[in-house]
Amino acid sequence: MIHPTAIIHPDARLAEGVSVGAYSVIGAQVEIGAGTRIGPHVVIEGHTRIGRDNEIFQFCSIGAAPQDKKYDEEPTRLEIGDRNTIREYCSFNVGTAQDAGVTRVGNDNWIMAYVHVAHDCQVGDHTIFANNATLAGHVHVGDWAILGGFTGVHQFVRVGAHAFCGVGTVLLQDLPPYVTVSGNPAKPHGINSEGLKRRGYSSDDLRAIKRAYRLLYREGRSLEDARTAIAEAAGECAALGPLSDFIAVSNRGIVR
Repeated sequence: MIHPTAIIHPDARLAEGVSVGAYSVIGAQVEIGAGTRIGPHVVIEGHTRIGRDNEIFQFCSIGAAPQDKKYDEEPTRLEIGDRNTIREYCSFNVGTAQDAGVTRVGNDNWIMAYVHVAHDCQVGDHTIFANNATLAGHVHVGDWAILGGFTGVHQFVRVGAHAFCGVGTVLLQDLPPYVTVSGNPAKPHGINSEGLKRRGYSSDDLRAIKRAYRLLYREGRSLEDARTAIAEAAGECAALGPLSDFIAVSNRGIVR
């Protein structure tokens, strides 16, 4: 399961069933869970923990120092969950002492080629990042979010659950749950109806979410008025709770 040309530090911890391809390098503080497959020419370093049944393709850089001039070799971490697919030439960095000190990627994510996940990012479960999607530092991405190819996300931006970014989108502000955006800078284009249907949202839920979208984007309301109206509606429709909570705590402002 371990190619003879791979270089694995004796202190690295590899569980049963881990495979490592030719010329890959695995550092001393790395832990890899059972059934994970590491392709050829992959470098995994730093304080990095990778869960079970992941597949990491060739030429990835996992757990390298962050691209942050303030970083001073603190023992910050990268944590990757289970059953993720990470395609060619992706780069994931460890966190920084200026944040929680850890970059996290959850479970069941589909991450295509040339994706960059910078320091202190927090990525949920079941996301899709198309080719060349890039997260700057401290970005949070909710479950089931989809980032189209060449999407760029500014540092400290939050992307809500079930949100959808078209190809070439530039996100400079927070993207609320359920909302579809595209453009540079990003502009709203309705809700992610098809994705929500596939994930079991009811017709009543979809009607409520569409109504909330109109409150937020179509009726000319101030953000405060829309926030209040959505919070009231959330009392009658649980699906609106994540949207209401998200816009209530936005620090960068939301895409509008």
